[in-house]
Amino acid sequence: MDGMRQTQEVDQSIFVKKPLAMRALRRSCVRKKIADYLFDIGPNGSYTADIAYRIQTTPTNVIGAIRGMDERYKDDESLLNLTIVEEIINEKNTKIYKLTDFGKELIISMNKQK
Repeated sequence: MDGMRQTQEVDQSIFVKKPLAMRALRRSCVRKKIADYLFDIGPNGSYTADIAYRIQTTPTNVIGAIRGMDERYKDDESLLNLTIVEEIINEKNTKIYKLTDFGKELIISMNKQK
């Protein structure tokens, strides 16, 4: 019974989080560009400086969008907090960012709406 309850809680969590995540992507061009870029290179990931170079912004903006930073990039709307992106630390102790399955679903859904 506990496994079923956990599955329902996860389903409800995603159901609640999806509109918030879509809103966050629509409100920030940088967040959307990061998610689109990670979608395009999936299943591979990338590191901050490369993402910044590819989407033509600063590494600080990429970090803010992914992790949250002060008022400009609110923590609760960060790509990590919304589980759109995951952080992986590789063997060289470098942080690599990849799109989650939830993030892929969001991008596909948003692209269909265009």
